[in-house]
Amino acid sequence: MNANQALTRLLAGGLTPGVYQWRTPPVPGAVGDTSWTERAEEAGWRGFHLDGRRARDKNAFLRLCADVFELPSLAGGDWGDLGDCLGDLSWTPAKSGYLVLYESWAELADADQRSLRVVLKVFGEAVKVWRDTSTPMTVLMSSVGVEVAGVPRLA
Repeated sequence: MNANQALTRLLAGGLTPGVYQWRTPPVPGAVGDTSWTERAEEAGWRGFHLDGRRARDKNAFLRLCADVFELPSLAGGDWGDLGDCLGDLSWTPAKSGYLVLYESWAELADADQRSLRVVLKVFGEAVKVWRDTSTPMTVLMSSVGVEVAGVPRLA
């Protein structure tokens, strides 16, 4: 199954919500391509695009999340606050689900591996919170030729 087919199945509810690697074909200028958000919105999903090119440490990643998720507060700026916010999202409701695309996560992995491990844990917990609701959450770790250890492939 290619990345496009996997996204179609996911949006149709044919795949279990989770944190997945989403291997996209190498295309010049592909980072920042948000055409997937239109597909998600048409299917009733709320899409969030995390462009991690400048998120090379905990604080930069938390700022990125505060902006992208339009978090009402990230008081104290810690991982627990981020997890609490991702488990709520009442200020940005979705009809069918939440889809997070995290691109350029390798920037954080290269500079701060511990923080990337915590990010994966926080995302995993948020996915569990939403899994059995009418609005599940899935996180796609977009990659071209790079693997996230321990994260299953969606495509």
